[in-house]
Amino acid sequence: MTVLVDATEAAIALVERHAAHNYSPLPVVAASAEGAWITDIDGRRYLDCLAAYSAVNFGHRNPEITATAHAQLDAVTLVSRAFHSDRLGPFCTALAELCGKDMVLPMNSGAEAVESGLKVARKWGAEVKGVPAGRANIIVADNNFHGRTISIVSFSSDPVARRGFGPFTPGFRSVPFGDAAALAQAIDDDTVAVLLEPIQGEAGIIVPPDDYLPAVRALCAEHNVLMIADEIQSGLARTGYTFACDHWGVVPDIYLLGKALGGGVVPLSAVVADREILGVLHPGEHGSTFGGNPLAAAIGSTVVSLVARGEFQSRSAEMGAHLHQRLVELTGDGVVAVRGLGLWAGVDIDPALATGKEMSSRLAERGVLVKDTHGATLRFAPPLVITAQEIDWAVHQFAVALREAGS
Repeated sequence: MTVLVDATEAAIALVERHAAHNYSPLPVVAASAEGAWITDIDGRRYLDCLAAYSAVNFGHRNPEITATAHAQLDAVTLVSRAFHSDRLGPFCTALAELCGKDMVLPMNSGAEAVESGLKVARKWGAEVKGVPAGRANIIVADNNFHGRTISIVSFSSDPVARRGFGPFTPGFRSVPFGDAAALAQAIDDDTVAVLLEPIQGEAGIIVPPDDYLPAVRALCAEHNVLMIADEIQSGLARTGYTFACDHWGVVPDIYLLGKALGGGVVPLSAVVADREILGVLHPGEHGSTFGGNPLAAAIGSTVVSLVARGEFQSRSAEMGAHLHQRLVELTGDGVVAVRGLGLWAGVDIDPALATGKEMSSRLAERGVLVKDTHGATLRFAPPLVITAQEIDWAVHQFAVALREAGS
């Protein structure tokens, strides 16, 4: 007897057999994508309302980005930083100008950008602030998410991220997010930096009080401490501004960027700061074989040009207002709360109806892809090219899924 197995089941079985089980994905196997839509291996279409955690801000296979990638593939893709390339200088110049800073340290993943930012802050503390060797501390926020390397999970408050991975890297202090008074109490003479997500993503799209980031900026200036903004998920037009910090008129000392910087094509991240900060690095002290490679730099330059035009910020603000309005209409019908800015929303559902993972599965069955976090919270972060009609369709599917869960 022949047992027929569809392509999705076969593809998932292969992954389960040979790939490490460090993710628990929905049973959707992407085969192609365009704009805000993904088509799976069996031909089913899904509206992507996650955008690879903001890595696909400009849409799947954005024509300008893919044209750049194709052209660069025919020229040169990698020479490492052992030599110069004709793409690195223009990329760093454009990104520094977009951020209003002097210098760029290009890396690959977002976690690499965070790790690099931590190293830069400690080096700056030793060489510029004069903190004695081994005494530097960096303040972070409770419920942060900056990646999953050993140093980063060392200051995570998520037990899943920490369990079994010790011993941990010392030198970090965590205070409640949104509490400027607690931050002020934690700062001492050996504090070299405060590392924050302007809006906490993995925690459920948590927006701080309006006076919080300005207070953080003032405290850092008062105590000669670097303010580091992790804009890896929130930056590059996701929230309706170029950076989430712009909502509050705050300019950090260091921007950490990633995800959308690679246009959804290649890993590309960056630490961006002024010369008196990034200038503490000297040859041999930090590096990456692929950091700033010609392919990534070319794509990054195109991404910066897209952001510099301002159209994606406007689109995120307009479509984001529509998304939030439609989601808020579901409050009381299975939705408990809606948070966020721009095309970024955290939606708390009634845990009596379903878990976030169960609701994500229900939505996937209806052709909408979202991701759960922290039990009963869903994250909506579609590509910025999504239309009002597509948002309406997605929210309608969500409403139906909530009704079905409650019946």
